[in-house]
Amino acid sequence: MHRLQVRLGSQIAACGAVRSSTAQITWHRRCSNINQNRRTFTIALKDECKSLQHKTAAKQIWRTLHTTHKNSTTKDELRPSEEEVGTFTKIIEAMGFTGPLKYNKWKIKIAALRMYTCCVERIDYDEFFEKCSLPDTLNSWFLVTQLHVWMCMVRMKQEGRAGKYMCRFIVYSMWEDAEQRGKVMGIDSGAMKTTMRALTEIFYASIFGYDEGITSDDRVLAAALWRNIFNMHCDDPRQLELIVEYVRKQMQYLDSLNGEDLLLTGEVSWRPLVETDPQSILKPSTPTYNDEGL
Repeated sequence: MHRLQVRLGSQIAACGAVRSSTAQITWHRRCSNINQNRRTFTIALKDECKSLQHKTAAKQIWRTLHTTHKNSTTKDELRPSEEEVGTFTKIIEAMGFTGPLKYNKWKIKIAALRMYTCCVERIDYDEFFEKCSLPDTLNSWFLVTQLHVWMCMVRMKQEGRAGKYMCRFIVYSMWEDAEQRGKVMGIDSGAMKTTMRALTEIFYASIFGYDEGITSDDRVLAAALWRNIFNMHCDDPRQLELIVEYVRKQMQYLDSLNGEDLLLTGEVSWRPLVETDPQSILKPSTPTYNDEGL
């Protein structure tokens, strides 16, 4: 009986040990699985963080590049002749008025009148009529004058809003002068209206042709001069070549002049139609003016 109790006790102990070892094994397996899952989760979390960091960095780089490209595009679109103006200035100019300018408007008007005077008084019309075989008429005078007015307009438009404002009064002075000359010549009012209408059409048509020619080669410019100055009648090609060379060298000369001096004084000394040294560009002395622009 005693032996049976001992045998049963050892068996119960053995079973308890087996159960204990089985529980320990199961517990260790669970712990191992938990640790493995934790390691997998940690690795996945790190990978996700790295992915987010890469995406954030990529977005930041893209934003930087986009901003840089946008700024560079904006800078490229801004031209030197353009000016930053406020909303109020844009509104009043859209209504037909002129907003504040860099210089006094009266100074610009006086300079515009002086520049037009230089287009008339400092040109040898007799030489033009002789070299180009033009008749001495009001129409021929206007054709030569408008050519020089156009060259002044091209130069002054490079000076921004003030230069464009000056161009308006240069053209206004030209029309006033043409009308007064017609009256002095004895043209009656009815015929003068017809003449001024015809001169207006000639002026704006020639402007488009000259603008295209000055930005193109000499053939396009020669065609514009042939249509306007010579009225599509030129027997001597050397005459046309002379005028093309004259326009090119005058534009080169005007570009060399200081824009501020032109806005405040309007002084222009034209180069001669025929000169001994075509390669020379003689700049006039720097003009002087007081605070009133006089």
